[in-house]
Amino acid sequence: MIVQQLEKQRPFTTKDGSTIRSILDRTNAPVEKHSLAEASLTSGGSTDRHYHKLSEEFYVMLEGGATMEIDGEKREVGPGDAILIPAGSWHQITAHTATRFFCSCAPPYDHADTYME
Repeated sequence: MIVQQLEKQRPFTTKDGSTIRSILDRTNAPVEKHSLAEASLTSGGSTDRHYHKLSEEFYVMLEGGATMEIDGEKREVGPGDAILIPAGSWHQITAHTATRFFCSCAPPYDHADTYME
């Protein structure tokens, strides 16, 4: 059985500019098909607009408010919202307040699968 504690995971900056703490991924568990991380943005912060050729993502908003943009469509999101980001979709999240959300990727997150404008 693999059990990881979020508080014990070291944060790092992804290729898109967000700060994440991996909860379960290839670096800390025998993960094969998906990964789970906590991402955070400071008030006014945003990820760089990007897409993933392989990974489909789910964001689950925990705290704060943000604008989510997927392939040119924008929507305000906040705590309790779950967002589907299909593989190949350009996307960016911009925080209005300090924002925290879970990010699940299938297949697991990989810097090499992040493509920028």
